Amino acid sequence: MSVILSVSDLSKTYASGFEALKHVSLDIRRGEIFALLGPNGAGKTTLINIVCGIVRPSSGRVTVAGHDIVADYSAARALIGLVPQELPGSPFDTARAAVNFSRGLFGKPGDPALVERVLRELALWDKRDNRLMTLSGGMKRRLLIAKALAHEPQILFLDEPTAGVDVELRQGMWQAVSALRDSGVTIILTTHYIEEAELMADRIGVINKGEIILVEDKAELMRKLGKKQLTLQLHRKLDAVPPQLAQHRLALVDGGKELVYTYDTQAEHSEIPALLKDLNAAGLELKDLQTTQSSLEDIFVDLVRRDR
Repeated sequence: MSVILSVSDLSKTYASGFEALKHVSLDIRRGEIFALLGPNGAGKTTLINIVCGIVRPSSGRVTVAGHDIVADYSAARALIGLVPQELPGSPFDTARAAVNFSRGLFGKPGDPALVERVLRELALWDKRDNRLMTLSGGMKRRLLIAKALAHEPQILFLDEPTAGVDVELRQGMWQAVSALRDSGVTIILTTHYIEEAELMADRIGVINKGEIILVEDKAELMRKLGKKQLTLQLHRKLDAVPPQLAQHRLALVDGGKELVYTYDTQAEHSEIPALLKDLNAAGLELKDLQTTQSSLEDIFVDLVRRDR
């Protein structure tokens, strides 16, 4: 898959001396959904603002489909759509007028057919003549995407697209974003909802303290860094883990009613058969057992904690 956005050795130091970005390098593939995760103040917004030409870097380079964002700003910026968190414009504008205005900002001629297609794809055509102030929160979120798509960008930045939106509307937004990716638009997503990244992203990047600490395919990331847990529910309560089971590094939880065994998902041969044999030898009867696997949120929290 070809690279559409390339960030090379990017740094940004503000006048106060704060280093927001430190030698960041990152390639985004054409047609993927890339989730950029990081705690507040990690550098996500600064990185997006530099790529979109809003903030100038202190050093380094950004190219969009080969166009330098500084030296060839107009060509590079025309390929990018940015979806902010708030809806700008007059509350008395109609949805259709807002999309037309955004297209005009990039010097594009009017194209009623394109505007109609974008509004239909985002389930807004029926609201095309409604004033912005009458739209629901979910409609305003979708309109933000429509405005960002008005000039036909190849890359779409979604900055916290579902912040403050209820679960049902979030699911509708996820469907809309997936449809955009299927149409060939490259999506770069920042989110505080880890399940959003887990559900939608092809690749995950984690940024912390201005540095990229990891970029990985989502499935490979969860395979490499995920852990599985086997929870063993006991028939009788234990006060402590029996000495003959010490080698298995079991945790006694739920007031002594459960034993938890944690193991690496990459291990070719787990010790579970030996564990079950030793449990039987220790005279412990099982009521039930179940396995769970680390979520992307577990992995993210662990990565950030390690980087402190």
